Amino acid sequence: MVAALIMVALLADFIAPYSPTRQDYAAIFQPPGGLHPLGTDNLGRDQLSRLIYGARVAVAVGIFTQLVILAIGVPIGAVAALAGGRIDNLLMRFTDIVYAFPDLLLIILLSTVLRDNPLKSIWGGLLIIFFAIGVVNWVNIARLTRGQLLSLKERDFVEAARALGAGNTHIIVKHLLPNALGPIIVSVTFGIPQAIFTEATLSFLGIGITPPNPSWGSMIQDGYQAIFAYPYLVLFPALAIACTLLAFTFLGDGLRDALDPRMK
Repeated sequence: MVAALIMVALLADFIAPYSPTRQDYAAIFQPPGGLHPLGTDNLGRDQLSRLIYGARVAVAVGIFTQLVILAIGVPIGAVAALAGGRIDNLLMRFTDIVYAFPDLLLIILLSTVLRDNPLKSIWGGLLIIFFAIGVVNWVNIARLTRGQLLSLKERDFVEAARALGAGNTHIIVKHLLPNALGPIIVSVTFGIPQAIFTEATLSFLGIGITPPNPSWGSMIQDGYQAIFAYPYLVLFPALAIACTLLAFTFLGDGLRDALDPRMK
């Protein structure tokens, strides 16, 4: 399912039957079937096409948000573990402060503050979504990285590298991080569905992807007012979100079992 989702996201321009923003006022609220397999919305836009392009947004948010989280969390965790003392204490207290804020509330605050930023016009505001989610959710990766490196830096192979004259940077890049990759990869995989759900929530609230760019969350919001008369407007994007979250969760479970030496 994850592979299929990525392929749909990459090939959206070729497999979508219509433009996701194309309006056909002669085909408003058409039920599923015929020329529109998943029906049309209140502006006559094809739901299947919007669902396909929404997959591109979901995949982009899931992956690039994790890159932002890694870029922030891994260095902070690594520096805290290797430096120790006051630096470690300072970085961990800063991490605790960020962790104390409610995630969704802080993401909404950042997204609202940055709404008038010139970046809002790039990719329908996706860059701001990447930044807002990444800046808030790096805490768990930082703690995980610090814990793994604190355990690894006392191992004999690290002491051997130090005895041979290796510096801290070499030890981190060549010895510590490669041995800590397993738990980090699992955490990143579990973070992807969380980021996708957060983006859908923001779009549902009207502060996510800029309309008329399609997002599964904005599709649910558009169909919410007519849910009893046209339930398919909410059903299909909700199923897409649910299946995507389940797929990435199962992938994370599989990676955790595969990379955990205690399961072998």
